[in-house]
Amino acid sequence: MRDSTRRALERAAELTRNNRLVDAMATAEPVILAADEYEAAEIRRWLVEHVDDFTREI
Repeated sequence: MRDSTRRALERAAELTRNNRLVDAMATAEPVILAADEYEAAEIRRWLVEHVDDFTREI
């Protein structure tokens, strides 16, 4: 996965934890939509492995 994609997902997780879901989606959606099939698979794995990043308390 590209570093820029990973950073966008990490930022989206941070925004989600701060109750800024709309901003999180605006950050993550473009990189998810731009991903090819290989990167999309990596994104799915990353999301599964980092679900707590989106849901844990700050």
